[in-house]
Amino acid sequence: MFSQIDQFIIAGTIQNTNMKNKVLHIDTGFGWRGGQQQAVYLYEGLLEKGVDTLFYCKPNSKLETYFIDRGLPYKTEKLRNEVDILSARRIAKFAKENNYNILHLHTAHAISIGLFAKLFNPHLKLIGMRRVDFHINKNPFSKLKYTSNLLDCIVCISNAIKKIVIQDGIPEDKVKVIPSGIDIHKFDNANKNGLKTELGIPDSHLIVGTVAALVGHKDYPNLLKAAEKVIAKTENVSFCAAGSGAKEARIRSLANKLSLEGRFHFLGYRDDIGRVLKNYDIFVLASKKEGLGTSVLDAQSVGLPTVGTTAGGIPEMIENGSNGLLVQKEEPQSLADAILRLVRDKNLREDLGQKAISSVRNYSIKKNIRRNIALYNELLAKSK
Repeated sequence: MFSQIDQFIIAGTIQNTNMKNKVLHIDTGFGWRGGQQQAVYLYEGLLEKGVDTLFYCKPNSKLETYFIDRGLPYKTEKLRNEVDILSARRIAKFAKENNYNILHLHTAHAISIGLFAKLFNPHLKLIGMRRVDFHINKNPFSKLKYTSNLLDCIVCISNAIKKIVIQDGIPEDKVKVIPSGIDIHKFDNANKNGLKTELGIPDSHLIVGTVAALVGHKDYPNLLKAAEKVIAKTENVSFCAAGSGAKEARIRSLANKLSLEGRFHFLGYRDDIGRVLKNYDIFVLASKKEGLGTSVLDAQSVGLPTVGTTAGGIPEMIENGSNGLLVQKEEPQSLADAILRLVRDKNLREDLGQKAISSVRNYSIKKNIRRNIALYNELLAKSK
């Protein structure tokens, strides 16, 4: 699946990781979601390996707060919009003066900034990230952005996304797949105290939970309708959802219409996800679109049996009947049936959870970092 990049690793091209690569990362996000976490994982890993790298983010963003709190080097630019040519020019000037040769562009707007920067500094190599399994916007600017010869590579976090971008006209030889990675030991020492007490959930209840933003493609209506069906069949289950988002009011309203009050708990944004996951008994991701879905990986890392839909890259993480259960997307009855199967079978929960711990090792952030370094070397080798 990752043959070209892995061949660089096998060939030993990353033995001296700071040999040539000088990498500037750009993320235009103001908040904090999975993409920012992935960018930070990579950045910290590169710093640990001695790669000469620096991160550009927006002032007063969650990323800036993160870097300040941890004493990590960074720079800020206003990055106002996709055509912020002044920010692009300053980044290009800084890169040229300090001999940076790669821009790793972590958001769609960052790709635009990078393209303008390359006009001022043509020697830059541009890597654009694609984390969503949506088709590329059909407006002329988006099409030009992703098909531009100035963009050297598009990294997709799943094969499902790769398939879509190729359908959208991106040459296959320009597309690489490097799946998101996680720190598989991040939650090893997470405290498991008191969530049921905090939420008023009876000790006898199993908790079926998710970690997902309250946005459209996460398909909370699918989960809520499945929850209604599960609760109609059993008394000893409560549901929880950690996350926030633009659709929160609408999702809560649907929960009320389905009479889920007291059985479906909205936790909001949490900074103790390890504790939350360790209180779950079953993890569910009900998305109708999903680039990969690293919340599944986090759940697997703590040994949770997982139920996921066939959306996007989810089937690349969950092998049905082996390390979790897969159901068709947008089918609440199928989702409910899978949840009930796990609720009623403790041995199956334990078996799938143990196998998840083993399978998630394939998504270690260490492998992600090695693959990115190999990609940097591959791009620079082509410029010789």
